[in-house]
Amino acid sequence: MTAYMLWFANHLNAFRVAEFESLASLLAIDFQYIEEPSDKPFILFTSEAGDEKLRQLMSRTVLARSLYELWTNSSDLDQFPEDVRNSPHIHLPQYKWSSFRIQVEGYNKKLSIAAKVEKIENIAFLPFEGKIDLRDPNYSFHLFEYYGNNPNEILETPQQILFSRHLFDSNRKNVSKFSLKQRKFIANTSMDPMLALLMANIAKISSGDMVVDPFVGSGSLLVSAAYCGAYVMGTDIDYKLIHGLTKPSRASVKERDADESILSNLKQYNLQNRYLDVIIADSSQPFWRTTGPALQLDAIITDPPYGKRESRERVGSERQYTIPDELIDGHIPSKVEYSICDIFGDLLAFSARHLKIGGRLVFWVPFSADKTDTNFDISRECHPCLRVISISEQQLSTYMSRILISVEKFIEYTEMMDKSCDNNNKTHNKSINNSEK
Repeated sequence: MTAYMLWFANHLNAFRVAEFESLASLLAIDFQYIEEPSDKPFILFTSEAGDEKLRQLMSRTVLARSLYELWTNSSDLDQFPEDVRNSPHIHLPQYKWSSFRIQVEGYNKKLSIAAKVEKIENIAFLPFEGKIDLRDPNYSFHLFEYYGNNPNEILETPQQILFSRHLFDSNRKNVSKFSLKQRKFIANTSMDPMLALLMANIAKISSGDMVVDPFVGSGSLLVSAAYCGAYVMGTDIDYKLIHGLTKPSRASVKERDADESILSNLKQYNLQNRYLDVIIADSSQPFWRTTGPALQLDAIITDPPYGKRESRERVGSERQYTIPDELIDGHIPSKVEYSICDIFGDLLAFSARHLKIGGRLVFWVPFSADKTDTNFDISRECHPCLRVISISEQQLSTYMSRILISVEKFIEYTEMMDKSCDNNNKTHNKSINNSEK
């Protein structure tokens, strides 16, 4: 078993483990943690996966920065040189005459050039006889010192010292090419590109998958899914948004271009061959085929409306009325409020019916720290067909955050499950719906 260190960028830290474990599952990478994941900027694990699968993992991740082969893991600065000296890796023949460099980096502490040189000199006994090449060496070795996470309490000595060989960098810099600033069609709540790609990774989307976003909006999540090789489609109740008829979201822009659409976004990234369709539909009303050749999906990724910047609506009326026959063709149905609880209940039921076994639903839910009785509780609400895989929180303000939940279908759906689920949640749902009013 080879030991590895996966080093992360200091961004979206709460989602690191969910992304890593999802990509490892997608690529069939068996691994064991050397130490349990924590708030440290790295994950240590062992695996027999081999370079090719690990290279694929690094090509997909948006949160990790680099992957290293871990040679030593020390908690004592004085013991560290001896740990390096005793490492069997340093005596392998491929390193003896190859060009190399040693880089030193401190986390939560800036190290001076002089300090870095001193740390390199402490391991000058390394049996490397090759040329030192700082630009393009055959091998790059890295000495990391971890000084904790508290920027207001800088430690004198590191808590952990790790010596490793660099293997691969990630492609996270490529996220910038999906910037919303350059995207053809956006709306008020278009998903941040990095979060959209993160959702695709947690959903284990791969080439040839069929993916749906039932609250598609401007289609940001479809772009990320298509980039991962999936065929994409979506639904939304907002006719004007789907047809690019809403007011522009960009400052100082008065009118949208005539060709603004979800398809134009995919064309912008040369992903139009992954586009299936976008349908104007009410997510509260099941309309996909459930018998015979029923719709079967590999993944569902979505960001349902919370009722803040985007309204929560479904087809309905506060009163009963009859539409005259002569007005039926041009009739536009009225809409009523679509409660938070009903949105997520319908979404889970839709996923239970249409996901393949092993398929995932990845979705956001709002969370209020000062109104805990109104929050959606996935442990109570989850459909019997689905099991929770990960829950990760993104803090938005002191009292508000949103939670990214991933669930996976593990058994076949039956209608009896819906009845059981409805009975179990009826009282709880009524409480939440009343507290929203």
